[in-house]
Amino acid sequence: MAGLEKHTPTPQDITVHGASRVLEVSFADGATFRIPFELMRVYSPSAEVQGHGPGQEVLQTGKRLVELEGLEPIGNYAIKPTFSDGHDSGLFTWEYLYFLGSEQDQLWADYERRLQAAGTDRDAAMPEKGGAGCSSHAH
Repeated sequence: MAGLEKHTPTPQDITVHGASRVLEVSFADGATFRIPFELMRVYSPSAEVQGHGPGQEVLQTGKRLVELEGLEPIGNYAIKPTFSDGHDSGLFTWEYLYFLGSEQDQLWADYERRLQAAGTDRDAAMPEKGGAGCSSHAH
């Protein structure tokens, strides 16, 4: 995946802005990104969102107002957010946060394109889980 390099700077500061729904991350190279919770949730690196292989991604909708209810540090390489919709299985490495922050314009454009292709929009409710697919537990 793009942005996963060994030389990615480490975060110096991480601030949760609940009212504006953004995670502000300042990196050692001087870069500071304001990453919307919705973008984090839509691009969560979890199997629930990414699937178990190419083409198995699950398009996320209805996440515009998602809140960040918790942020757990994972060693010195990642954070694990808990979102208000119960999603908590994504590990956001420093590299992935840098990727989300630095590429967010392109990621938003890709998301809008995928929504349009699916004939839906970002405020549509997620379809009910069911049928075959990922055997991970539902929340």
